[in-house]
Amino acid sequence: MSEQSQNSGKPADPCVMVIFGATGDLTKRKLFPALYNLAKSNLLSREFAIVCTGRTETTTEAFREQISQDIKKFATSEVTDEIWDWFKQRIYYIGGDVKSADFYQKLRELLAQVDQSHGTRRNYFYYLAIAPQFFGEVVRQLTAAGLTQEENNQWRRVIIEKPFGHDLESARALNAEIRQVIDERQIYRIDHYLGKETVQNLLVFRFGNGLFEPIWNRRYIDHVQITASETVGVEKRGGYYETSGAMRDMIPNHLFQLVSLTAMEPPISFDANAVRDEQSKVLHAIAPILPEEVLTRAVRGQYGEGLVKGEKALGYRQEEQVSPTSATETYVALKLTVDNWRWAGVPFYLRTGKHLPKRVTEIAIQFKSAPLMLFRDTGIDRLRTNRLVIHIQPDEGISLRFGAKIPGPIMRIGAVEMDFNYIDYFGSVPSTGYERLLYDCMVGDATLFQRADMVEAGWRVIEPVLDVWKALPPRSFPNYPAGTWGPKEADELLERDGREWRPIE
Repeated sequence: MSEQSQNSGKPADPCVMVIFGATGDLTKRKLFPALYNLAKSNLLSREFAIVCTGRTETTTEAFREQISQDIKKFATSEVTDEIWDWFKQRIYYIGGDVKSADFYQKLRELLAQVDQSHGTRRNYFYYLAIAPQFFGEVVRQLTAAGLTQEENNQWRRVIIEKPFGHDLESARALNAEIRQVIDERQIYRIDHYLGKETVQNLLVFRFGNGLFEPIWNRRYIDHVQITASETVGVEKRGGYYETSGAMRDMIPNHLFQLVSLTAMEPPISFDANAVRDEQSKVLHAIAPILPEEVLTRAVRGQYGEGLVKGEKALGYRQEEQVSPTSATETYVALKLTVDNWRWAGVPFYLRTGKHLPKRVTEIAIQFKSAPLMLFRDTGIDRLRTNRLVIHIQPDEGISLRFGAKIPGPIMRIGAVEMDFNYIDYFGSVPSTGYERLLYDCMVGDATLFQRADMVEAGWRVIEPVLDVWKALPPRSFPNYPAGTWGPKEADELLERDGREWRPIE
């Protein structure tokens, strides 16, 4: 690797990364660019290698050439020949059926050769970028082949992509199935949202600044809004989305992770389990939505035809592999309450959807209004509330709104925005969002990965809503045009409480 690469930390342990499903989009679009960025930053061990697996039968050389073409297209920084040549020589490929025991024996033999060639010390981590129905099968087969057992200071870890289960029952069953053969500490349930700098900065922002933590509670905060909107539709994923929908796809993983980091108590340390203990407490404190409350606290939507960025967009029911009478939701809005001392009476409003006007993920903290009595003899009849917005994507940063007097002889107050943008202060760091997560797995830090109890707590909250929606099919789908901010019922969800969604421009 280049001598000029920035060395921003300790290199990870010697190891082999084994990617199941390596011929899919995730590998070429995210995983290899992320690994390349780690290599460029000298955060990969020099004793590192990658074994890629897939159903396609091809050779290692052919796979290396294909990846060499893909990296030029998807890399987030300039690809230099020196680093890529070093990297490419550490890529291996093996094709086969993940349900066949013979495949795992061949994998075992290949890993032994890789260990010998690159000195990886028999440390392996497996990335399951495959269909969820194969998660349990692959872990069982790996264990049967002796590839998950840890001995002589060697470690073995498994990264599992979402969705982790389809409902509470299946999540519990999958957890039980996997933990029959490997320990919980070996399981890394990944959520790429937690690879975002601003998400990680939540802990520093809250607990590293004496200014904000004292007001981070029900005395000063009126409500919290969390938005994760996308401008794209389901694209070519109609088949998957028909079995998932926006609720299963986004709420129990991505958005609940943001809720837990926003609402958690200070951990006793930044040890992985100390942080996750506090996140888990928040998820268990979220009051389940009772069946009779679903119609007033949960909103579902499905996009119809419309205009997105000035271009005509199909309705969801016209997408590939989607039923023309589909009842699958592409939009969800929820009102949640966290029943603990800090957050009693503070609602958390969540919304996520496809084909909305802007791609954005953010957490908006709306503070309570100051008393108006000081201004009663002025022309001011109401005060704007302070608002803190944590921008997660696409532009990472933090903004704070407060009031200031408008110059002139009359008392008038204007809203002022104080903005912090990561790029302006720290420069642009090439990132896919996976670098930190892959590095943390290599060094054994599970802080940003979900634990079994967190996964199950998330499903527990949304299951009553899913049950009601299944029993009462929607009558009004599609109920929002593509390119708009969702169904009118989502606005009514806040209007009933005398609130409104933060305008996003």
